[in-house]
Amino acid sequence: MTAEQDSQDVQRVIEGNVDAFEGIVQRWQQPLIHLAYRFCNDRAMAEEMAQEAFLKAFRSLKQWRGEGRFSTWLFAVATNVYRSHLRRKRLPRIPLETLEEIASQRLEEQDLEERERSRLVRDAVRGLPPKYRDAISLFYFHEMNLSQAALSLGLSEGTLKSHLHRARKLLEKHLGNILREAGGGEEAAA
Repeated sequence: MTAEQDSQDVQRVIEGNVDAFEGIVQRWQQPLIHLAYRFCNDRAMAEEMAQEAFLKAFRSLKQWRGEGRFSTWLFAVATNVYRSHLRRKRLPRIPLETLEEIASQRLEEQDLEERERSRLVRDAVRGLPPKYRDAISLFYFHEMNLSQAALSLGLSEGTLKSHLHRARKLLEKHLGNILREAGGGEEAAA
């Protein structure tokens, strides 16, 4: 029903009923904030980025041709907005080479609980090159399927598969031993 509601609301907005955009915002606000949070790990910034994405989507509604799912188009717009936002903000990134050392020190100081493992993975994902980070964020954290994530990133499915494979290898290289030692297993690194 959401796809049909999205199509109806988009059509109503294009026809001049700007209040219909509220339905889109209500349906997609939390998913866009969650996606933004995966990019920046800051709730306030994620909300700001999601608001910016909605504004961009509103201004660009006529560009959605209705050929695919509205949500895929919306996430592509949001992903581009988030990338641009982060380029402007220049968030500090932890080099992958130092992440293993930092994580090892933390392991010695305390037991690695689930939240700590999750934080380490998020930090490692943020430390990936942007093309790998974005692929991992959409496919795993936002649980998009391969074709939706590829479309959102403007990539072919083959290229996305390659980015995911390389990203998993980098994460495994830098986090695999740490997470296995903590009982997280290999799957936690992917």
